[in-house]
Amino acid sequence: MANAVWTFFTRVKPMSYIETRQVGHILEIKVNRPEKHNALSPEMYRDIARAYGELHRNPDLRVALFHAEGKHFTSGVELDKWAPIFGNGKGFEIGEGEIDPFGLQSERHAKPVVMAVQGNCFTWGVEMMLNTEVRVAAEDTRFAMLEVKRGIFPCGGATLRLPQQMGWANAQRYLLTGDYWYAPESLRLGLVQEVVPVGQQLDKAREIAEAIARAAPLGVQNVLKSTRLAWNEGEAAAAVRLFPELLPVMQSEDAAEGVASFLQRRDAVFKGR
Repeated sequence: MANAVWTFFTRVKPMSYIETRQVGHILEIKVNRPEKHNALSPEMYRDIARAYGELHRNPDLRVALFHAEGKHFTSGVELDKWAPIFGNGKGFEIGEGEIDPFGLQSERHAKPVVMAVQGNCFTWGVEMMLNTEVRVAAEDTRFAMLEVKRGIFPCGGATLRLPQQMGWANAQRYLLTGDYWYAPESLRLGLVQEVVPVGQQLDKAREIAEAIARAAPLGVQNVLKSTRLAWNEGEAAAAVRLFPELLPVMQSEDAAEGVASFLQRRDAVFKGR
């Protein structure tokens, strides 16, 4: 932890409130606007997209840890600033080298994202969560998709992914009403993988991120690629790609290290090549 340095994207775009730091092979992305309950501005969105782009490109990064400062993960978006964007008919616009954290524009992140949430986690918080791989919630977390109470409907992926991940009728129950649901139900339905006491969510999420970072990077990235392919295009399409995608991984230094560590009864040390 001693060599970790926070990078403030506010140097590029003032008042963005998105901070990153690299800790080992983990990219930590922190939303730091607690005085406004981490309400998302367009500038903050672009800075998160830049952080996802860095995760995607940087070979030294293996996993991201996404979290927010304060009692609440987020109260939602700054709707007055987003309304013109929502109404432009084009959707979210990203720049060169950026990755849409909602996973709707162009390519998706190729490395896993672990997310920790607490307190209120509304609208964009839920939609970014649905585009992550592992989620940890504090036991006080409540979720909501409030758009139908604001005259609009979700456009960050909830209509696509919440029915898949929660079940059709369960998702419609909340998408159509804007009502709250809570951490225990999210755990029961598989939307989150851990529910922990308040204040422990980041530590648990970091523990999971560290476990991913210790695993073989090429193996991890191909797990994500294969499971997404099966999810989006079906098992048959993913099955056809299994062994062709496995071949270059089997020829990697990490695969040789995996075999050597097995024979020598020790923990493997992977290099991502």
